[in-house]
Amino acid sequence: MDILDIIDKKEKRQKLSREELKYVIDGYLNGSIKDYQMSALLTEIDLLGLTEEETINLTDIMLNSGEILDLGFDNITDKHSTGGVGDKTTIVLAPLVASLGVKVAKMSGRGLGHTGGTIDKLESIKGFQTSMTLNQFKEQVNKINIALVGQMGNLVPADKKIYALRDVTGTVDSIPLIASSIMSKKLASGASNIVIDLKVGNGALVNNLEEAKELANLMVKIGKNNNKKTACVLTNMDEPLGYAVGNSIEVLEAINTLKGHGPEDLTNLVIKLASLMVSMGLNIEESEAEEKVKENLYNGKGYEKLLEWVEAQNGDINNIPLAKHSKIISSPKEGYISAINALEIGKLSRKLGAGRLTKDEKIDLTVGIIINHKVGDYIKKGVPLAQIIYNEKEITNDDIISCFKISEEKIEKPKLIIDIIK
Repeated sequence: MDILDIIDKKEKRQKLSREELKYVIDGYLNGSIKDYQMSALLTEIDLLGLTEEETINLTDIMLNSGEILDLGFDNITDKHSTGGVGDKTTIVLAPLVASLGVKVAKMSGRGLGHTGGTIDKLESIKGFQTSMTLNQFKEQVNKINIALVGQMGNLVPADKKIYALRDVTGTVDSIPLIASSIMSKKLASGASNIVIDLKVGNGALVNNLEEAKELANLMVKIGKNNNKKTACVLTNMDEPLGYAVGNSIEVLEAINTLKGHGPEDLTNLVIKLASLMVSMGLNIEESEAEEKVKENLYNGKGYEKLLEWVEAQNGDINNIPLAKHSKIISSPKEGYISAINALEIGKLSRKLGAGRLTKDEKIDLTVGIIINHKVGDYIKKGVPLAQIIYNEKEITNDDIISCFKISEEKIEKPKLIIDIIK
């Protein structure tokens, strides 16, 4: 077999066999296939796609390129988000689900982009430890039903190496490559049940609904092929989720949500995702699971589990530092908010220091942007539109105002949950 022949075969839109895909992955990992050769193949895949069979085979090969965790539990439930602006869902969702007796053993990453990832957000809680041994991880899940750490072990090394190359070759948005990347990691982490929050919109990795549905169906099929209960929820990311965009401020909003006082969109999304996870984890109807989820969200048991979880990982829930300065940006006119550019809000948050462009870059966990209104809201001139929380790095009032469109005509609030694919 030869990499040049395989690239040529893909250029001619011919299907790659499992053996050819394995040759490529093995060769890239051992260094016999070079970056420039792999880049050429990834570009062809990005342009021409892969068949369903090729994607399933690629996922399986990547899955088996490293360790597959056995956590010693029969029924682990995990949730993955494709990432978006203001996406603090896991911090609300994980303890709420765990409070209902469903085991949540989750590994998360640091964020590249608008703000930090879940690991970064949790580290804005003073003292919170995001690394532990595998045995400690298992013990904590067994004791309190929940643990969340950074990546551990040698899981899916093929994805780590290929993703780094995709990042610099403009092939991050390839549907089959996204599917194989997400699902190989989820399958390797030991979950029995997988719920995926697939963001769609201008603040998301996927902004085309048809492509999002294609990706969702592909991931659900891969999950079922591996005997995992899998569901994919397509959610709107044309405006930020909730009001807070940052790290510390998102954690504070997550805490408020677990106290029953969260933003409507974040609360509704958490209820839907949690209902799916609890339904899978306890093997009950989704309607029954939803009743249980709502009960524990509003009776304080979800919040109590958050406190238990934070304490178990050495965090101080009463010590979440915020930046030194803040300023209010007022609305320049009266009317209905017809659009909020999630992507630009995310970029401005990163400009303040809340996000990183390279993996080694340090971020400022204490800064961010709080928007005061959502699409469909009526606003008067001079009323606070947003609040900037900052240290040394600043953005202008005009930067924020340009992210909002205000019109005279009444606008309906957008639908948050677009579709659910099981």
